[in-house]
This record gives sequence, C-alpha cells and structure tokens, in this order.
Amino acid sequence: MNKTLSKYWLCQIGGWSTYIIVYTFFYLTLRTKEQPDFYKVLFIDAVLGVIITHLMRAFIQRAGLLKMRLDNQITYMFLTTVIASFVFAFTTIYLEDTFNLTSENFRHYSLLYKTIRTSFGSFTFLIIWNLIYFTYHYVIKSQQEQLDKVRLQSVVKELELKTIKAHINPHFIFNALNSIRALVDENPQRARQAITELSNLLRSSMQAEKVETTPLSKELNIVRDYLALEHIRFEDRLNIEYDIDEDTLSQPVPPMMLQTLVENAIKHGISKKMEGGIIKIISDFKDNHHELIVTNTGHLNGDFNPDGFGLSSTQSRLMLLYGDKAHFEIKNKSDDMVEATVKMPVLAI
Repeated sequence: MNKTLSKYWLCQIGGWSTYIIVYTFFYLTLRTKEQPDFYKVLFIDAVLGVIITHLMRAFIQRAGLLKMRLDNQITYMFLTTVIASFVFAFTTIYLEDTFNLTSENFRHYSLLYKTIRTSFGSFTFLIIWNLIYFTYHYVIKSQQEQLDKVRLQSVVKELELKTIKAHINPHFIFNALNSIRALVDENPQRARQAITELSNLLRSSMQAEKVETTPLSKELNIVRDYLALEHIRFEDRLNIEYDIDEDTLSQPVPPMMLQTLVENAIKHGISKKMEGGIIKIISDFKDNHHELIVTNTGHLNGDFNPDGFGLSSTQSRLMLLYGDKAHFEIKNKSDDMVEATVKMPVLAI
C-alpha cells in the first residue's frame, strides 16, 4: 500500500508541476501583456488541481468504479469528470473573486457564467488525468489477471499430473498382486522372491510420486521388475527383448509411463494369444527426439479400446509436460504386431 501511495503522489506532484511549467513557458513566450496576478492564480489552480483530483480518486475507489465493467467505467469516468470540472471551476472563480485576482476582462461577468466557461478548460485537464488513472489501473488489472491465470493453470497442471499418477499406481499394483497370488501354492519360494520384487516396485512407485520425470535407466528398472513378475504367470509364453541406446539412459521420461505401455502390451496382446508372444522395448534418438517404442505380439481390433485409461493417460501426461513437442501413437505394425511409439524432445543433461 505504501508503495502504491508513493507512486501516486509522485505522479501527482510531477503532473501538476508540469502543468505549472507549461503554463509559465507559454506566459513568458506568448503573452501580449503582463498579468500581475498570473503566478498567484497559477499556484491556486495547481493546488486546487491536486485537491480535486485526490478527492476524485477517493470517490472512484469508494464507489468501486475500477471493479465495474469497462463500458460502465467509461460512463462513470465521464460523469465524474464533468462534476469535478464544475467544482474545480466554481472554487477557482470563487477564490479569485475573494482575493481580487480576477482579470479586468472577466470581472463584470456573473459567477455562473465564469464557472461554466472555466469548467470547459478544467474538463480537459481532468479528463486527461482520469484517462491516465483508469488506463494505469486497467493495465495493472489485466496483468494481474494474466498472472492469476498462469498460476491457476500451473496448479491445475500439477493436480492433473498427480491425479493421473494416482490412477496408474493402483492399476499396476493389482496386476502385480495377481501374479504373486498364482505362485503361493505352486512355488512358495518363488512367491517370496516375487514379494521382494513387488516391494522394490512399490518403493520405486512411491518415489515416482515425488517427481514429474525420472531418468530412463530408473524407469527401465521398474519395467524389468514388473516383467519379472509377469514372467511368473506367462512363463515361456512371454519373451522379452531390449534394444536400448545407452546414450538415452539419462534422458528424463514421465515415471511409470513405460511400465504402463508394457502392461497394456501384455494385457491386450500377449494374454490374448494361447502361444504367447514377444515384447520388445526400444530406446533411441531420432530426428532430434527421444523415441521410446514398445512392440508386442497382438492386433488392434474392436475388442481393444485405445482410449482406455492407461493409454489416454500417456497422451495426457505428454501433453501436460511437453505440449505439442511430444507425440504418442499406437498402431498395427503388421498383421501380428502392435507398435506403441512415444516421441519426446531431447533434453540436455
């Protein structure tokens, strides 16, 4: 508040000082005859200008004119200026008459006539003052609204990312628990090992909640643990291949995103085939992008919903994190192979 008042009074003093300087300049350079009381009248006008505009500002704030719609602001600004110009003119004429400062040419006119005539000049100065005042606050208000909008978008983005993560993790846990449950009676020792693997996965998952991106190397560790659990269920029906460019291991990726793609490949591809199939994970640089590809045995058809949560969340997270600089696509690579591709901008590490 103090800073606002300081700026306001600095502008008031500077503005009305300029008024005095300009009128003095024209008086000294363009006058046809000398006016003995010129400086006294000029001083009274400047002091009244400060007082009237300050009272006008107080009325604008108290009446809440700055909070109104723009068209209403313009209307009330005009009416306020008209009233203030009459008050300004009347007070000026009254003081000049009281202290005998009125020029000889105007002394024989009535107070009303002189007030109306003077108000036209007063209106010009006051409307300029109001235009500057309203424009300043309109610009400040617009900037604040833009800042609030950016902050709101940032909060919404953060909440959306956290919501998406909250949906992914339970979905992953339920699938992992089903794999372990199948081992309890058949191979208790392997079940204990699987519980350890699940513990590692849960720990990684909890850490993933704290960040928006994670190095690909850590994401691959999660995927390997997940596939180790799924291999218990599918055994020889699940074959896994990796083609990873080591230079991409430090590239940041959305946590749990690759695991989601692999999980969908198993759910909608491998599990649909009696003979099982293959999952291949590729990471490479292409066209100045980091390209992640998951291919799997299977076929996209009417039974598969590409808008299901896992894949729609992948698209949403890429959009939130990278905008139009990232791209996701899933398609049939051949009659018996599906390919999911994620392209993200390459970030300098």
